Amino acid sequence: MKIIFISLDTLRAKRLGCYGYQLPTSPYIDKIAKQGVIFENAYASDVPTEVAHTSIFTGKVGLTTGVVSHGSPSTYLPKENEWLPTTLRKAGYTTAAVDNLYHLKEWFARGYQYYMNTIGKTRWIDGQSINDLAKPWIKEHKDEDFFLFLHYWDPHTPYLPPKEYIPQFYQSGQDPYDPTNKSMESAFNHPAYPFFKHHHYDLLGNITDSNYVNALYDAEIRYLDDMLKDLDEFLMQQGIKDDTMLVLFGDHGESLTEHDIYWDHCGLYEATVHIPMIIRWPGMIPEGVRINKLVQHADLMPTILESIGLEIPDELDGKSLWPYIQGKNDPIHSEIYLSECAWQASRGIRTERYKYIETYDSGPFTRSPSELYDLLIDPNEETNLADLLPDHVEKYKNMLNKWVESKLGDREDPMKVVLREEGLPFRKRIEKVLSDYGLTWDEWKANPRREKIDLHVRN
Repeated sequence: MKIIFISLDTLRAKRLGCYGYQLPTSPYIDKIAKQGVIFENAYASDVPTEVAHTSIFTGKVGLTTGVVSHGSPSTYLPKENEWLPTTLRKAGYTTAAVDNLYHLKEWFARGYQYYMNTIGKTRWIDGQSINDLAKPWIKEHKDEDFFLFLHYWDPHTPYLPPKEYIPQFYQSGQDPYDPTNKSMESAFNHPAYPFFKHHHYDLLGNITDSNYVNALYDAEIRYLDDMLKDLDEFLMQQGIKDDTMLVLFGDHGESLTEHDIYWDHCGLYEATVHIPMIIRWPGMIPEGVRINKLVQHADLMPTILESIGLEIPDELDGKSLWPYIQGKNDPIHSEIYLSECAWQASRGIRTERYKYIETYDSGPFTRSPSELYDLLIDPNEETNLADLLPDHVEKYKNMLNKWVESKLGDREDPMKVVLREEGLPFRKRIEKVLSDYGLTWDEWKANPRREKIDLHVRN
């Protein structure tokens, strides 16, 4: 048996056809979804990348492992934690990765016999480079039982798709650089602007149309879709498609201007925490199955272990998804607990109907301490009901506190430790960029205007 485990970094579920999107971003991903099972309500319990992938490979949420912050220098994952590649290698699988998360934290290279590092002469990694490394390895090891992790980054900022992918998502005749278009002004005058100017906007040129940036994101997905088609056709050529469990998942989504978040993945809103999750295993998983129950990243590891007959450790937070795949309806999770600690620090709860969010440090954003959304009637989370439904807020606040206490035991809350001893990691990134312009965080936060930075650049 072969397992190809694919992380589609920054891929927002609702931007795929199989999740209801109307534009042609994902014809091949949609085809894969029809050949297997698609989880319509899959969630990233911990965001963004570092904590999400730690949860995926341990089967545990951040509060269990202690890894709750992205980019915290003091965070460490003890080696006694179960780690999916290590478990599979011990079980006799050849393990490999085409990935670069090792540069973020060393534990992402654990358990692999082969680790193909995608960091090259440039910092931008496209899907073709992933396939160019993966396909020769697959050909060499196709007669073995293997686990191969592939990490595609194409939808991640900066959005730099091949130019030929853009026209189908941006209306012909429009000028993305029209100086009379002011739709980018909110993004340019946001407190997070210095970071994104350096890492994103400067690479796109003097774009004035926010719709064009969204079109670039869609074009990135369409390019990624072609890369997955290329990979899948290679599996067919090698004669191993039917012997391969293919697992596709997003590590988190992407906000495309919603909630004052401009082309980034923070906030515990649906745009960021609702992820695609698709599994195809010909002959073993029925085709065309759509599951609308709540599931999370941590469920992937126990699902893989059950698939190959390995025992599932009792201490995992995740639950095997095989009961759902086999048609059973008893809920595995009645709610999903959510957490972030990068641009801002907050926790939340996603139930079948409601989303509750508590914010402890809003970073460069303006947030209410408590947010409550009725997703049944307000799927875009535009109306905060916290003041109107205080009983609901109290209920979810108590649920969240009890859950945190149950996970911590006698340990100190790692999010509190990060905030007390280090502060929000992404604020430091903004401060570093601001220092190049001779500005402090307090000066900038008091009056964030693009012109202030432009003036410093000219001087």
